[in-house]
Amino acid sequence: MTQPSTNRWRTVDIVVASVLAVAFGVIFWAWGLIWNGPADAIPLPGRAALYGMWLVPAVLGALIVRKPGAAFFTLTIAALVSVALGSSWGWTLVVQGPLEAAAGELAFALFAYRAYRLPVALLAATLAGLAASIYDVLVWYPGTAWGSFRLPYILITAASSLVVAGLGSVALTRALAGTGVLDRFPAARDRAAI
Repeated sequence: MTQPSTNRWRTVDIVVASVLAVAFGVIFWAWGLIWNGPADAIPLPGRAALYGMWLVPAVLGALIVRKPGAAFFTLTIAALVSVALGSSWGWTLVVQGPLEAAAGELAFALFAYRAYRLPVALLAATLAGLAASIYDVLVWYPGTAWGSFRLPYILITAASSLVVAGLGSVALTRALAGTGVLDRFPAARDRAAI
């Protein structure tokens, strides 16, 4: 458990979080093409197994920057970038992105921004997945049945988020730390404990 020496964002924190956000905004746009293209052959709610990719920035940004607001900032900016690139969901991501980001941020806030280990990353990913899937069933799939669609969709999305955004972000943080690119961040010094 590494406690940041200060909660003030440094210039390098802003730059790295912004670079992650822009990169994932592009990935989101491309992932949308897959979701609405080849993956469209997989019927919902099963396609929700692919959902976790959209939530990676919330967990990854927090694991690397380790400052209050990192999860929220990174995922929100990524969502806005995907909107600017022409996401098929358009302006709705201006609302949904920050909602998912706030849910992910909540996990780190619950631990007073002092715990950046696997269990907290998994909680952040799962909370973001729950927020995303609940938003979806209320906004995009309002006429669907709870038993045959909504509940399975929420559970599959949460599981995808836990695996892809949670475990994936931890693995990516460890890999980046191993290259030395995160040497200016606590994640590099604490990579074995993440």
